[in-house]
Amino acid sequence: MGDWYGRWAGRGRRIAAAPLAPAVSGALLGILAVAETLARTSGTSVAAGPTQLALVVIALATTVPLGLLWTRPALAAPAVTAAAVISLAAFHMLTVAGLAAQLVALYRLGRHGSPALAAAMAMPYLVLALAHPLDGSARVFLVLLAVLGPVAAWAAITRRARSEAVAHSAARQVIAGSLLEHTARGERARISRELHDVVAHHISMIAVQAESARLTTPGMPAAGAQRLATIGDTARSALTEMRRLLGVLREDTRDDDPAGRRPQPGLRQLTELLDATRDASGSGARLIVRGRLPGLDPGVELAAYRIVQEALTNARRHAPGAAVDVELHHTGHMLAVRIRDNGPGPRPDVPNGGHGLAGMRERAAAVGGELRTGVAPGGGFLVTARLPAKAEDLAG
Repeated sequence: MGDWYGRWAGRGRRIAAAPLAPAVSGALLGILAVAETLARTSGTSVAAGPTQLALVVIALATTVPLGLLWTRPALAAPAVTAAAVISLAAFHMLTVAGLAAQLVALYRLGRHGSPALAAAMAMPYLVLALAHPLDGSARVFLVLLAVLGPVAAWAAITRRARSEAVAHSAARQVIAGSLLEHTARGERARISRELHDVVAHHISMIAVQAESARLTTPGMPAAGAQRLATIGDTARSALTEMRRLLGVLREDTRDDDPAGRRPQPGLRQLTELLDATRDASGSGARLIVRGRLPGLDPGVELAAYRIVQEALTNARRHAPGAAVDVELHHTGHMLAVRIRDNGPGPRPDVPNGGHGLAGMRERAAAVGGELRTGVAPGGGFLVTARLPAKAEDLAG
């Protein structure tokens, strides 16, 4: 039953959407109106006379304008209404096709034209029914138009108001979304400007001053020159990271220099990170891998890299000269990361950990893992993180 109705409804919509459908409908209504007029006047005193001809013309006038002026309801409705009022008032007659054309004209005027004009076009029938009561079928048609005319206009006006409300709501949502997006872009641009103009400037000055001190200080020991060179290299690496961060903040722009783009670091870059740590601190740093490390989720690899990077930075800051072991252990669905140094252990003046430890915990939690810190067995400081090894584990 539903399929049958759907097929016929779809076919009806396609026919109604055809370019010639309004003109054909108007012509059919005109033919029906003329046929009804001739049938009702045949065998009467007006048969084949001037009055019958006038009734035929009026019948056409109550129907044909609807098809001819389909796209201009502000003209079609007054024309059909005037012809129907004349037909009822002067000849006490109206056809069924004329009644249908009048209701359709009022509906289209309320839906696509002026609501005030649609309400006005429905009033003449009420006035005519009160001022000039009719008899027989004319009275029935007049009562129907007086009742159904305002209903058709009101239904069209209500549907139009509802459609406009939906359209306005959708437009407001689009505008609100656009404003939110523009606000977010503006905030990202502001942050990127601050990073570029303030932070990046100071980092670049560190790199320049370290290089200048290394080259212009006479009699500097080789170890001191190496330290200054390391400071300069670290500052330049920080500038590279800053440029990558600025690229993320300005994601709606296009960077035409592909040389400035590099993939986010992962576990493969840990060897380079430990080499840089050994060169900067002069102490031992080992990477111990247990088990086979398959291709992990990029977000998990980045989190692991950043946790190791921050742990090594903390070791250089709070336990200078201490040896550090970095262990990676892939077990089933988990990646265990363990960073241990043989320094003096946790600082008593920072009982809950500094910003670096909080940042490591946040990175672990962001990928669905956990991180613990504390005193290592036998002394020193220990950072242990357990991270999901696969993206599906993270989603679960």
